Amino acid sequence: MTATAAPAAVLDRHGLDALVDALVASGRTVVGPTVRDGAIVLSELASADALPYGWGVELDAGRYRLVPREDGAAFAHSAGPQSWKSYLHPARERLWSADRSPEGRVVFTEHDAEPPSYAFLGVRPCDLRAIAIQDRVLTGGAHEDTGYGKRRRRALLIAAECTEPGATCFCVSMGGGPAADPGYDLALTEVVDADGHRFLVRVGSEEGARLLDQVPHRMADLGTEFAARTSVDAARDRMGRSMPSVDLRALLGGSLDAERWNDVAERCLTCGNCTMVCPTCFCTTTEEVTDLTGDHTERWQRWDSCFDLDFSYLHGGPVRSSPRSRYRQWLTHKLSTWHDQFDSSGCVGCGRCIAWCPAGIDITEEVAALETEHGTETD
Repeated sequence: MTATAAPAAVLDRHGLDALVDALVASGRTVVGPTVRDGAIVLSELASADALPYGWGVELDAGRYRLVPREDGAAFAHSAGPQSWKSYLHPARERLWSADRSPEGRVVFTEHDAEPPSYAFLGVRPCDLRAIAIQDRVLTGGAHEDTGYGKRRRRALLIAAECTEPGATCFCVSMGGGPAADPGYDLALTEVVDADGHRFLVRVGSEEGARLLDQVPHRMADLGTEFAARTSVDAARDRMGRSMPSVDLRALLGGSLDAERWNDVAERCLTCGNCTMVCPTCFCTTTEEVTDLTGDHTERWQRWDSCFDLDFSYLHGGPVRSSPRSRYRQWLTHKLSTWHDQFDSSGCVGCGRCIAWCPAGIDITEEVAALETEHGTETD
């Protein structure tokens, strides 16, 4: 992705429609938010009409509700249950198959089909940072996840800056914010005011510039730029949650024997929802599936979770057999030992793990409790 110094532009509703039409016409699979089954989910879009115009969400620990909006905004909602991980690092992926011929010879076939050319529309800044983290995890080391690498290199990212943070959002306290970091091809900031419904557009790559040239747009005016920046700046001050302003890496590393782990273990169901909805959790396992004849078998890679009892299974049994040890492993890795592996935190503050935990466990509340306990012990 090559940066570009193109000036900001403005799209109206028709311009956004044309943008999606141009992506579809170019053969890209456009994925964006839409309303389905009582939530705002990610799905393939045939046109911009499928965007969740006029819908927002109410969030809290273990709670998610759709709510109507009077302004007709398309991107004025917090992150839903899915992240773009579902497309770049899918839950199940076939790796290879093997067939036994009538003569008894076994033939292996690697499955490395050309992936779709995705265009992700409406990528939140927290998810943009999550994609950058997964890039480091899955393509930055000596052993690249080739499937992820192929999908990622073909993906075009259109960010939507955040103007309506949810009650479970805490990206600012994780070093991020509602503004989009570099890494996008285009960045949209939605503005709805007395001057109409429109989108400020910033270009982040040459491919983004070429795409913008294909659709009706106008040069950005000072009023739209001011309204866009004001909305994003206001969102920064309206985060629903925050992490304690301490060295999280040191705090988690020094809290392995904290009493608080026992408290959370009494509430945690070890269902793994937090790892499934997390945009950066990346763990997988493999499984072989055979047909009834035994002449055909397939190896699949699928998501796994450190909350699964078998995740740490060695001969003789699992290493982490208690809910306490498994929750501690997840949170400590996410906020502390991730730094040792990948030189960053594994949390972007999207708040999905809070909203989609059936027990309503709040990661920010747990870290604050660990800080309080740690401070009491060191006084």
